[in-house]
Amino acid sequence: MLCAGRLGGLGSRAAPLWPGRAGSRGLGARIRARGVSTSWFPVGAAFNVKPQGRRLDLFGERRADFVKIAHPEPAFREAAEEACTSIGTAVEKLNTNVELYRSLQKLLADKKLVDSLDPETRRVAELFMFDFEISGIHLDKEKRKRAVDLNVKILDLSNTFLMGTNFPNKIEKHLLPEHIRQNFVVAGNHVIVDGLHAESPDDLVREAAYKIFLYPNAGQLRCLEELLSNRDLLAKLVGYSTYSHRALQGTIAQSPETVMQFLEKLSEKLSERTIRDFEMIRGMKMKLNPQNSELMPWDPPYYSGVIRAERYNIEPSLYCPFFSLGACMEGLNTLFGRLLGITLYAEQPAKGEVWCEGVRKLAVVHESEGLLGYIYCDFFQRAGKPHQDCHFTIRGGRLKEDGDYQLPVVVLMLNLPHPSRNLPTLLTPGMMENLFHEMGHAMHSMLGRTRYQHVTGTRCPTDFAEVPSILMEYFANDHRVVSQFARHYQTGQSLPKNMVSRLCESKKVGAAADMQLQVFYAALDQIYHGKHPLTASTTDILRETQEKFYGLPYVPNTAWQLRFSHLVGYGAKYYSYLMSRAVASMVWKECFRRDPFNRTAGERYRREMLAHGGGKEPMLMVQGMLQKCPSIDDFVSALVSDLDPDFETFLMDSE
Repeated sequence: MLCAGRLGGLGSRAAPLWPGRAGSRGLGARIRARGVSTSWFPVGAAFNVKPQGRRLDLFGERRADFVKIAHPEPAFREAAEEACTSIGTAVEKLNTNVELYRSLQKLLADKKLVDSLDPETRRVAELFMFDFEISGIHLDKEKRKRAVDLNVKILDLSNTFLMGTNFPNKIEKHLLPEHIRQNFVVAGNHVIVDGLHAESPDDLVREAAYKIFLYPNAGQLRCLEELLSNRDLLAKLVGYSTYSHRALQGTIAQSPETVMQFLEKLSEKLSERTIRDFEMIRGMKMKLNPQNSELMPWDPPYYSGVIRAERYNIEPSLYCPFFSLGACMEGLNTLFGRLLGITLYAEQPAKGEVWCEGVRKLAVVHESEGLLGYIYCDFFQRAGKPHQDCHFTIRGGRLKEDGDYQLPVVVLMLNLPHPSRNLPTLLTPGMMENLFHEMGHAMHSMLGRTRYQHVTGTRCPTDFAEVPSILMEYFANDHRVVSQFARHYQTGQSLPKNMVSRLCESKKVGAAADMQLQVFYAALDQIYHGKHPLTASTTDILRETQEKFYGLPYVPNTAWQLRFSHLVGYGAKYYSYLMSRAVASMVWKECFRRDPFNRTAGERYRREMLAHGGGKEPMLMVQGMLQKCPSIDDFVSALVSDLDPDFETFLMDSE
């Protein structure tokens, strides 16, 4: 997950310090190689031991939007919150500075001058113009004030809605059967339900949690309706027919029409597989609960898990001893070394450099270019730490005036158990895959070599930003990669190939139904941000969209959309994960499936995709990597083919 967050108002970018022209030496020629350090030490060992107990109390770079979320001390979080507000206000003033806007408008109107700019500079100028205009700066004074007021209102509504998505519901305890009450928090005469309890083996517990947690809250419903309405008003005010049209400019998809075409074609291709998945899941429910075998929306996650366990014996405790954190980090080191000529070295942070003593600092070093940047690994659990796995950009890379390159700095935040004196941190297969995913974001940041910080690394369109991280999941599920590092932490035994293959194939159980669910969510997001006024209530639209794109019945008196937190950060862009996965799947199959350590493909991947950040149109990067222009049908085929059994699995299981 990306938490790179630009500073400033909703969807805004900071105004530029004016860029250079084409005709100068290339960026690569102007970046001097960084020397190596004698203080670096092997990365694997750094993660399988406890830290030395050195007291570290402050993060030197002080990126406020990270500190307000991650710092363990409340005073720092509060100060960072104030800093974010102050910086946001300052940036918003720049984004509404008419003089700056007119200067940029004049530049872009001068064809001769625009033609003299290098492609990245031209793109950055166009991005700034886009951000100026979606803020309404091109409007007259009265409309400009209206746009500012709408942005403020949308921000407030977004924060309110986001808080409401996690707020628990309660019910009088006498309304619940006594034998299931112990599964929930009981407070006086009420039972508190704070989630869906999707993994509970008791059908009645899951049903009760679903109906209570998703029971509509009138205030949250009004908040969502106002949020969608105000987004639509803002989009129309600044010249777009819908909010979705505004949000999708500059993405791979480009338009909501393309997104809906993608979702409808994918839904059509998934249809038969989804029906088979539901029949399989229904069969397992009938086997375990013959008195109530109707398949309901609260059933697939639990029964899919039961089928996976029964068919493939993938109990996490069987795998954890092979996935010590140190071994996994060495696996990443080996992969990056062979693909990209990169080594990760652990480096002792200076006193006061980091915010918690469990944080490790990694230097990212290229075999010929030297130091490329730093990754701070905040991997271990602690009280008050957010439970999300995240990547934060602390400092973006950019070309400085003296010709030197400002090295990128990022933080990866996970929630892993601490190592002890006798036991290293052991990862479940899911944790290992998440580690690879987040490291994909980090390498995107490390290998971006853009002239401007504004478009560095992961600062690119949403439907492209997840491509490098999802691609890393394919490496994490390839037995040739896993065999390089998966060793039992006590015996040194390699993880057997058939265990790797069982794990990979188990993920395909119910995968079509899971993908169909994501299609439903993405379609719902598009409809909510499409033409207004909406043709029905948000709940009626939910019911209709669920029937069309998912297949399991809508449950009366529920309102799942009120828990759909992604409507805030990914409004009109929820499809992005599916499209990014489609691109990653195509890159894997075309470039790495035959040989996951192919150095030539790795260098092309860096050159065509990672190096540009958001400084190049995303589809041009995809074309450069795949050496063809993929169609919507290509994207759909790539996703659907991932659901097919892997022939190599059967070969490995027969060994």
